[in-house]
Amino acid sequence: MRVRYKRIGILLFLPLIMLFATELQARGLPDFTELAENNSAAVVNISTTQKIKRSKRSPRGMDIPELPEGTPFDDLFRRFFDEEGKNPEQFSNQSLGSGFIIDDDGYVVTNYHVVRDADEIIVRLNDRRELKATVVGSDKRSDVAVLKIKAKNLPTVKTGSSEKLKVGEWVMAIGSPFGFDHSVSVGVVSAIGRNLPSENYVPFIQTDVAINPGNSGGPLFNLAGEVVGINSQIYSRTGGFMGLSFAIPIDVAMDVVKQLKSNGKVSRGWLGVLIQDVNRELAESFGMKQPKGAVILRVIEDSPASKSGFKVGDVVVKFNRRDIYRSSDLPLAVGLTAVNSKVPVVVIREGKTRKMWVRVGELPSENELAEEQTKPEKIKTDRLGLVVENLTSQQRQRFNVDKRGVIVRQVKEGAGREAGLRSGDILLMLNNKEINNTKQFQKLVKSLPSGKSIPALIQRNGHPEFIALKIPK
Repeated sequence: MRVRYKRIGILLFLPLIMLFATELQARGLPDFTELAENNSAAVVNISTTQKIKRSKRSPRGMDIPELPEGTPFDDLFRRFFDEEGKNPEQFSNQSLGSGFIIDDDGYVVTNYHVVRDADEIIVRLNDRRELKATVVGSDKRSDVAVLKIKAKNLPTVKTGSSEKLKVGEWVMAIGSPFGFDHSVSVGVVSAIGRNLPSENYVPFIQTDVAINPGNSGGPLFNLAGEVVGINSQIYSRTGGFMGLSFAIPIDVAMDVVKQLKSNGKVSRGWLGVLIQDVNRELAESFGMKQPKGAVILRVIEDSPASKSGFKVGDVVVKFNRRDIYRSSDLPLAVGLTAVNSKVPVVVIREGKTRKMWVRVGELPSENELAEEQTKPEKIKTDRLGLVVENLTSQQRQRFNVDKRGVIVRQVKEGAGREAGLRSGDILLMLNNKEINNTKQFQKLVKSLPSGKSIPALIQRNGHPEFIALKIPK
């Protein structure tokens, strides 16, 4: 009888045990079926075509030999390789990506690299319709692009907030890896605020969601069905997924989208400094208890930093109330700051903490920025009528000059011209003191005695010589 009652008891409690086990399983592994069903229709496949022209017979990567015009061999090569391009062949280069609809009247968000240099963009919807898209605007620095298709009453995604994401949270991606439309992959948030070496203005979300070629531009959803990121990059040694994928936070992306839709371009904050990380040895030399912050290597002329009194050697540890732990944190913090706003900055200068204020400028274009960063720093001295700049490593090698010296770029009215200084001269010493760089040269000029002649050691045409500079009263 006892055995019988035991069996009855087990049978009675079996549904409860199964329910409890199901609940535990549900807690461990969420059910993504409803999430996928509700959002797949708003995810699109994007295919692009690039038209590339190439001479018919010219092999890829082969340069045509340069021969004297009119020679038989010149004529032969021109005919064989069709160098003049009279009858070029046209090739089509195609690529695939993903995107998602944010407005029911046809606005689609994707990655910039998905549609870069595309001659034709086709958006394929969930109902198999294929529509041509135009680029409303794109931003290379954040890798975000906005497209427009002619359609109405389209399904849309719901955008959430990436600021609320937590490490370990479940997320889901929908995209077209290798062209397989509306593929779903799931995982967890591995890290937030990741700075990648090639990206300065995006605090990436790192996940272990399987992302492959074709997923780029697709949405990353949280369990509430909200888009929290745009799947953008993977870290891989093979070209395929290896457990590390990165998404653009939706808060960053939607700010870019808003600017692209309204202005056609994106404005970001700019400070105007070149920086590097602070390691343990540098921290000790700067009188810091621990290595942190971004040390300034150079302040670009006429930049917001130069106008606010920033100096080479300053260590920025806080910008606009954001802590700066690594040098990569600073461009991100500055870039997210509204242009023309005045913000507080905390720096460590000569071992002492100092609070400064800076009015943030607008980040120049990549070409302008590259030109500014590679351009040697120039210093104008009114007392001598000279404009000088630091020597580059190539110039030092060419002129056989060691670590000291500055090069004269312009000679105006003043003591320099009267002493016979010319553009291209290298100033090595001033008043018996060595010149190390433009900043130190400027200090030396200010300290020169008025109304007296002082010696200056220069190098001209590879030969050193002394000249006398008479400083005006």
